[in-house]
Amino acid sequence: MRASYAALKSELIIRLSPVIVVQNDATGGEFTLVRRGSPQESVNPVPELFELAKSVSHVPQGIFSTIAAYLSDKVPNLPNAGRIDPHDLDMVAFEGPRSGGWISPLQDYAATLTTARRQLGEANLPRELEISCGRILDEALTFIRDSVRSGTFDMASFEEFSGRTYPSIRTNMKYAAAAQISGVEGLMRKWRATIGEEAWKDLYTVVLSIWTTSELNQASIIIRRCMNPAKVASHLIDLPTVEVPRDPIFVALDNLARIVQDRVSAELVFPTDPLVADAFKGKEDLLSVEILHQLGVTAGPPETSPSWAASACPLRTEKTRPAD
Repeated sequence: MRASYAALKSELIIRLSPVIVVQNDATGGEFTLVRRGSPQESVNPVPELFELAKSVSHVPQGIFSTIAAYLSDKVPNLPNAGRIDPHDLDMVAFEGPRSGGWISPLQDYAATLTTARRQLGEANLPRELEISCGRILDEALTFIRDSVRSGTFDMASFEEFSGRTYPSIRTNMKYAAAAQISGVEGLMRKWRATIGEEAWKDLYTVVLSIWTTSELNQASIIIRRCMNPAKVASHLIDLPTVEVPRDPIFVALDNLARIVQDRVSAELVFPTDPLVADAFKGKEDLLSVEILHQLGVTAGPPETSPSWAASACPLRTEKTRPAD
């Protein structure tokens, strides 16, 4: 079975058409038009303004990534303290505040930010965006200077800094989103005219992204508006990846081939049980329906954690056992 399945998939890959493959990246994504299994054109359609606005918006995250290991592993009395998992914090803050290993990397980062601040006026940004970028960079350099000078920082001081930058980050997000919408929609109009309305009606789109951006992915939101409304639910596929693949086109087509052939085989192999057929051709494991049946539970929406998860486990303790 597995050999025949793989052979069918290999043949199907070279026939898939038309397909748009999107590999998300820091520039707004690389978009590739594929016809009959062969890439026709690869484009980075989003204006550079997108990358500039986002890169400056990421400055607080850059500082956090430099100092996080040196935080205290205790959640302080902050307004959002209840939203921070103490165990997560303990895992991240593995060096602790006694070490000064953060100072030199933070100074190196400050040098990069200083260069960015000095060159900001030459980036030809809209005035509002230039002002917001300047505020983010100024606040970041002030935080770094004060932390290095005192030889200490904590979650409270970092949250005070990041809170001051947030209004400017929102401004940057506005400009980045507008740039991506205009770039992607412009490319979709061009490719739609290239392949024609008949082919466009059956367009597949595979959007590859890491897990943390796989839901409500920015590219998917824009592209779905350009696709055939009758088929977008089945032909727009968000594909989370563990890391950026070396060959995103192959990864996209390989997974799309599996999806397409499974959709057909599910209806032929399980014609008398639509529930199992849906599991076979969807994201569910084929045995999921039977496992839920044997556990005596009802399947809920896949996006939510089922309320039965804790009580169904045979390893639960008496302390956590729910009341009968």
